Amino acid sequence: MKLALLSDIHSNLHALEACLAHARAQGAQRFAFLGDLVGYGAHPGAVVDRIMLMTEEGALVLKGNHDQGAVRPPLTPQNLGDTSAAWTHAQLSSAQRTWLDQLPLTLQVGSALLVHASVNDPALWRYVSDTRSATASLDAAQQFNGVRYVFGGHVHAQTLYYRGAESALMPFTPQSGVAIPVPKHRQWLATVGSVGQPRDGNPQAMYTLFDPDRAHLTFHRVRYDNAGAAAAIRATALPEYFAQRLETGR
Repeated sequence: MKLALLSDIHSNLHALEACLAHARAQGAQRFAFLGDLVGYGAHPGAVVDRIMLMTEEGALVLKGNHDQGAVRPPLTPQNLGDTSAAWTHAQLSSAQRTWLDQLPLTLQVGSALLVHASVNDPALWRYVSDTRSATASLDAAQQFNGVRYVFGGHVHAQTLYYRGAESALMPFTPQSGVAIPVPKHRQWLATVGSVGQPRDGNPQAMYTLFDPDRAHLTFHRVRYDNAGAAAAIRATALPEYFAQRLETGR
């Protein structure tokens, strides 16, 4: 069963719908959302409703730091993230906030462990951005029986790490649309990228497709109406900077 891994949607309904359609065209049969459903974008309520509906079809959902922030925003915003959290909180219903608040921090699906940030104390939202932090996350995952793969988000980048013969993790930069063999005799950690707010200079949305039967992992980039998503932000009270990020991918 092909599992589509989507993270960091950030209230970007345009990008979410494009990635869902692309994943289904690639044969995805189940979906997992690895946190940060909301924050920064113009459509938090619509994104939450869309994903809540998909849970009735078996979709898996985790909590991210922006989801937590939208449930309990700071009383006095100190930065743009706090401003986004306060605005997002006001757009969500009490039922939506309760649902976000009750989401788990980790989920195991067969030999794969899903997390938003690092398995090394996931509630601290540590970034997995190099071999050292990836090693800490993968090592922490060994407390879960049978885990060979760790899939996370949070860093808005697509990277694959694997444990080689010398026990040291090796990084690998994937190419979009190219299936990568990920055999179970190794241990693997992947950051699956951001659906709704790419930051690598490429505005195309990101998601990753895992095929456990064939032991393949495929990272994808998807064109979407980022100009429309930016215009939707400009129609709200959110900062202009959030719209510009969608246009530039930074």
